[in-house]
Amino acid sequence: MAQAHSPLENRTVVVTGAARGVGAAQARALARRGARLALLGHERPSLEAVAASLPASAIAVETDVTDQEALMDAARTVRTRLGPPSAVVANAGIAEGGPFARQDMASWRRVVDVNLVGSALTAYAFLPDLRETAGYYLQIASLAALGAAPLMSAYSASKAGVEAFAHALGAEEAHRGVAVGIAYLNWTDTDMIRDGDQHAVLRELRAHMPAPARRVHPVETVAEALARAVERRSPAVYVPAWLRFAQLARTALPPVVLRVSRRELSRREAVAPLRPTGLLGAGGRADRAARPLP
Repeated sequence: MAQAHSPLENRTVVVTGAARGVGAAQARALARRGARLALLGHERPSLEAVAASLPASAIAVETDVTDQEALMDAARTVRTRLGPPSAVVANAGIAEGGPFARQDMASWRRVVDVNLVGSALTAYAFLPDLRETAGYYLQIASLAALGAAPLMSAYSASKAGVEAFAHALGAEEAHRGVAVGIAYLNWTDTDMIRDGDQHAVLRELRAHMPAPARRVHPVETVAEALARAVERRSPAVYVPAWLRFAQLARTALPPVVLRVSRRELSRREAVAPLRPTGLLGAGGRADRAARPLP
């Protein structure tokens, strides 16, 4: 059911990585607020299925967020068919786990390319529209931006990078009326997280976190919080809300993580060698299929 009197009503909003998971749930939450949705990502059939399910105007645009020319074409398509966006949610992301020393570096770089470079290229493609509409750019980050996790080096580096990028972009564009926000998410019930739980080393990584930090949150709950952030042009959103305290304590996190990791990884490696997981979830597999690694 549409929500009355939302500032997003009849506004164009772009969501990347919208074929499933957090991206698709965001599209549904934003559509309930009357927004026109442009859904970007791999897998046109999945994007079209999400678009067809929405109670608002929506288009599916298949594109690779690491391809600048393709993104510029996508921006022109969105502008022509729905009008210049008032908000862009840079949600597209992939992940891979495993010890850095055993990584396939082409796969490691792909995680950084999609999560960090892809976010920057998304902002670059749509920035002229956001300047025109005095719009809002929401960067999806992670708890990993606040405290890097062992066995998730590429993902942690990319999420720390998008946090820094969003801060820089926000400072550059504030005088033009463009607002920039960062969303810090904890574990969310997506196929990427469920796939990660199939790997003992990642399952144990989450199990050794404090009780509140290991909880997996429903994707629709997360999406609602993100949609409210877009409505309010929030500079930061924490899902769950207690993550803001992790922000305050972030300088204390590395030594704690180091101490726990030294003990637990040693114990784990005594049982069996740690191996890379490969790209996680259906989104990771779709990215691999669309852009095979060398």
